[in-house]
Amino acid sequence: MPFLCPDSSSFLFGLKRLADCSAINPMHQVPAIVDGRFKLFESHAILIYICSAFPGVANHWYPSDLSKRAKIHSVLDWHHSNLRRGSAGLVFNIVLAHRDSHHSYPQAVNQAEEILIRSLSKLENFWLKDGRFLVGSSQPSIADISLVCEIMQLELLSEMECNRILSPYKKVVNWIEDTKKATAPHFDEVHDFLFKAQKRIRERMTTEFRKNEMKSKL
Repeated sequence: MPFLCPDSSSFLFGLKRLADCSAINPMHQVPAIVDGRFKLFESHAILIYICSAFPGVANHWYPSDLSKRAKIHSVLDWHHSNLRRGSAGLVFNIVLAHRDSHHSYPQAVNQAEEILIRSLSKLENFWLKDGRFLVGSSQPSIADISLVCEIMQLELLSEMECNRILSPYKKVVNWIEDTKKATAPHFDEVHDFLFKAQKRIRERMTTEFRKNEMKSKL
């Protein structure tokens, strides 16, 4: 389906706020879409709408079977108050707060990491216990896209920190790779701005580490 997307680099470090989006989303945030005269915001709502409005979308993304659909909704609802709180909170307090001169408190970092670790454990031992993809599916759904993209922001941390957090969860790591492969080449295209940001942030972290190391030797 055809679409136009604004330059993601313009809002990555502005907490997703774009003045031009106010006519679509009064909250001044993205994602937001316009389909003809219809306007919609919030990522889960958008994914559900696209799957429902465009007949060419494969059934496995948002199954017509109501029981399977309900399970997808349960994952999406769980996502908001668990995985999102953990991953977004950790990245904000370690990376974005520092960059934008906001205060980052160790207690907030520790709390976010605790929520994230609990969420990854639930993914490993519950949501992924019956199949390659969420809720026992053999093919990905919109829930897989949403949750994997949430985890991808951990790439903004140092490589060592990212590996420390994810490596204990083998099913989660394999599931991320399976979702990437199932959505290739679009997955990397969508995350291109994140990979570019990752490079800049890790270069800055390395520079700051070397400066601090030199100061400690003086």
